[in-house]
Amino acid sequence: MKSVKLESEKDYVWPELRWEDWSATAETLHMWTQIVGKTRLALSPMQAHWWNVPLYVSARGLNTSAMPYGENFLEVEFDFIRHELLFRTSKGENAALPLRAMSVATFFAEYKKMLAELGVDVKLHGMPQEMAHPIPFAQDEVHASYDAEAVHRFWRVLMSVDRVFQEFSALFLGKVSPVHFFWGSFDLAVTRFSGRPAPLRPEMDRIMRVAYSREVISAGFWPGNGGFGKAAFYCYAAPAPNGFAAAKVKPAQAAYDEKLGEFILLYDDVRKAASPEEMLMTFLQSTYVAGAELGGWDRKLLERQRGEE
Repeated sequence: MKSVKLESEKDYVWPELRWEDWSATAETLHMWTQIVGKTRLALSPMQAHWWNVPLYVSARGLNTSAMPYGENFLEVEFDFIRHELLFRTSKGENAALPLRAMSVATFFAEYKKMLAELGVDVKLHGMPQEMAHPIPFAQDEVHASYDAEAVHRFWRVLMSVDRVFQEFSALFLGKVSPVHFFWGSFDLAVTRFSGRPAPLRPEMDRIMRVAYSREVISAGFWPGNGGFGKAAFYCYAAPAPNGFAAAKVKPAQAAYDEKLGEFILLYDDVRKAASPEEMLMTFLQSTYVAGAELGGWDRKLLERQRGEE
């Protein structure tokens, strides 16, 4: 009889996530999240640092939160348990689009049809963002994969990371971002602010000027997209203070990537640790302290200790 390897509780909470096993699905899902995210961009009032555009980890997947539409609200959610895209309105209307192997072009057409049936008329920019070789959504027949098990595993990783990121952000008394999922870069991030304006660089476009108008130290997780090829955690400072790249940070597995300009800690190192949560928190705190100390942040004013109200 063939033995069945049961997944341990730790492996369920911090599952394996090898980019090469689901890259085709991830690249397709990336485009789908961009389409849904652009709906939030179109409907939500502009906020500082583009905080009006990300998605959020939910109890079932990723959602937009409530988006204003006229006198009503619309919410769209990727349900990675039942594998449906759910539409809900404040008028009590509900609709669902089954998530399955289909091209981005097909998803885009069906998505717009769903919105029209709900009476939502929104103009969506039809080009992907932050892609080296973007294909218009309506023409994209290249990305058409959907591995439901892999997507569910990805969401479980996002939940585990989100929990630690929330705990990390709770230790900061200064301005701090929500824990949010940026569909352009396909990563989950949380950002702390020093409270000081950042110098604007000539090479910055409008998106970058809005995002980095203040000094920040930002940490995040991405599953391996963008050519990196491995799921990893990152931390960077913008602007980066002198000596940041050479700073000694923890854990020992973390290292500064000169090409990326960020500290990197591989997801595999975290998930294999005796306490993944403790290792990740150590990385977040250590890299933040390096940037804050070198950048002259007022840490006494901005931070609190665990248990402090």
